[in-house]
Formats: sequence, structure tokens, C-alpha cells
Amino acid sequence: MTTSVITSDAQALSVAEHIAQQLKRDSALRDRERRLPHAELELFTRSGLWAISVPKTFGGAGVSNITLAQVIARIAQADASLGQIPQNHFYALEVLRVNGSPEQQRRLYAEVLAGRRFGNALAELGTKTAHDRTTRLTRDGAGYRVNGRKFYATGALYAQRIPTSVIDDQSRQQLAFVPADSQGLLVIDDWSGFGQRTTGSGSVTFDNVWVDANDVVPFQSAFERPTPVGPLAQILHAAIDTGIARAALDDALHFVRTRSRPWVDSGLDKASDDPLTLKSFGQLVSRLHAAEALLERAGEFLDRAQAYSNADTVAAASIAVAEARAISTEVSLAAGTTLFELAGSQATLAEHNLDRHWRNARVHTLHDPVRWKYHAIGNYYLNQENPPRRGTI
Repeated sequence: MTTSVITSDAQALSVAEHIAQQLKRDSALRDRERRLPHAELELFTRSGLWAISVPKTFGGAGVSNITLAQVIARIAQADASLGQIPQNHFYALEVLRVNGSPEQQRRLYAEVLAGRRFGNALAELGTKTAHDRTTRLTRDGAGYRVNGRKFYATGALYAQRIPTSVIDDQSRQQLAFVPADSQGLLVIDDWSGFGQRTTGSGSVTFDNVWVDANDVVPFQSAFERPTPVGPLAQILHAAIDTGIARAALDDALHFVRTRSRPWVDSGLDKASDDPLTLKSFGQLVSRLHAAEALLERAGEFLDRAQAYSNADTVAAASIAVAEARAISTEVSLAAGTTLFELAGSQATLAEHNLDRHWRNARVHTLHDPVRWKYHAIGNYYLNQENPPRRGTI
């Protein structure tokens, strides 16, 4: 099966709308039964959407970050897990754009344009802090050996390459684009989260896995100088949460419009006449539209930071994205909760599976603590302090 090549922002948005309508089918069933979306991912990938951030100079669409975020939000609205699976794929492509050599960019971008997916093996369990890494990269002839264990490896289960954060002999962090079929590499489907159930965010183990030196890209240096790598990662998370909020709102509207529920406390025959119901929808829609506006604004700041990367533009982009991420976190949780409140106990019935929106939001928004985003935002505006350069702000 051939992979389409998208050439413009408008085409990317159009394809995303078409694909989202197909991915929405059986999304509730996939969540309830934890059916891994292999066929759906093939459809998603072959559409060309996984290559839309490849720069134009390498044959891609090089879409704006506004468009990239809108695409991810639309897919997450259809299926929250499918919206999250490519997050680290796009993150790895940004590291490649910022730190890869021209030869690495040409070769790896070509793979993506041909329909290959990149997963991730970044985080580890049991380290002192979330940023510590113990997975080692040791020299072996013309390449290296990788040894270690990773968790929260979203997308690795479905990937052809698994970009892996490793510590080299100089104690510097690198990103190794390891082929998924490498000897000694094992992807374990042990993800048991109560939300985002089909992301495949389980474990990856590396037992003396060999990787070509040409597949190792500098990673640590992407945070030692001003680059957009951190805010790029975060805007995708904000887009996922925005999509989850939209899905919860859609189901709440449909449920209240189409299903009867006793409104004896208000003395009304239908929910559409209940002022408290109208108030709930009014509040939720307003907050969602605010999140969408902040997401678009963050994309504009990130576009500027990519075009002109310096301490000021990257800091401004990080803060704009943090604002979008903070609000999208809150509205995605609020949307799931409002759905429960308006649908009542029927929302908890297995055949409806309406609880998945809250579960998905609750699990995904734990990726990094939103309270620190507000801290960074306040410190930026009050004390003119730039935020730290890392992938969680």
C-alpha cells in the first residue's frame, strides 16, 4: 500500500477531517475491549498525516504548528489514543530537524514520507527524577550497543523505529533511532492505564542492541541552547487534551438532546429547558473555545521560534504553549466531569462507555504537572524569568 504525500496546510486539514470520521468508528469499542488499532494506524499513516512536519526542502509539507496542532486535536477528538500515538513521532522529527546532520535528515525524513512510524523509548521508572536516564550507549566498532529498560513508550508497539534516549560514555544524552526489529530489542505490551488504553505505552527493553552510529542524533544539546523542541512536544499534548474535551462535549450534547431523563427537581419535561443545564453547556463551550484560541496562539509563537530561534522567541513560545496546555488540561477534565453530571448514572453504563473521555483526560493530563506551568507563566510575566529549557514546559 502506498503512502500519500501531503503538500499543504489546507490539504493536511482536509485529510485529517476525512480520516477522523473513519477513526471515530468503533473508537468506544476499541477502548472498552482494548482492541489495539493496528488497521486504523495503517489508514492514519498511509494518509500522509504522519509526514506533515517534514520540511519542504526534504519533500514534506512543512506545515505550520497551528496546522499540526489542529490535526492532532481533530484526530484525538475521534479517538484519544490515536491522537496521542504520533506525539513522540513528531517530537523525534523536531529533534532531527534541530540536531540531525543533513544526511540523517535526508534519510530519516525519507523513511517517514514512505510511511514509516517512529515510536519512543524515553522515560524510565525508578530513577531519582523524571529527567534522569540510566539506559547506556557504549561504542562498538562502527556503531554502539544499547542496554536498558524504558516505560511509557507510547507508540513503540506500532513503530518501525524507536527513538531512544541514551547516555553515552561522556555522560551526555543522545537520541538513538533504533530499528524496531533489532536483535535484543523487546517491546512489551504491559500498559495497563485506565485511560488512553490503546496507546501501547508499555515497556521496551534493550539487551545489547546494536545501533549504527549514523542513527544516533545529539539530544542533550537541544536543551542546552534555545530550540523549539520543548514547546513542540507540549503543544501536541495540549492538542490531544483539546480533542478529548471536544469529544466529551459532543457526547454530552448528543446525550442530552436524544435521551430522556427525569427532570423532576426542576419540574421541566426536557433538559433543553433547564437553566442549569444551559449554564453548564455555556460554561463548557466558552472554556473550550478559549482553549482552542490559546492553542492557535501557541502555534503562532512556536512558528516564530522555529523560524528565528533565540532565547527570547523560544521562551515566549514555551510560555504561550504552557498557557494552552494549562487550560486544555482543565477543560478536558471539566468536559468529562460535565458529561457525567448531565448524563447521570447512565453515563457509567458499559454499553455507552461515556466515561472514557474523563478517563482519557485524567491519564493523559498526568504527563507533566500543570501546576508548574502556572508557576513558569507567573514567573515569566512578573519577574521576567525565562522558563527552563526542557520538554515538560
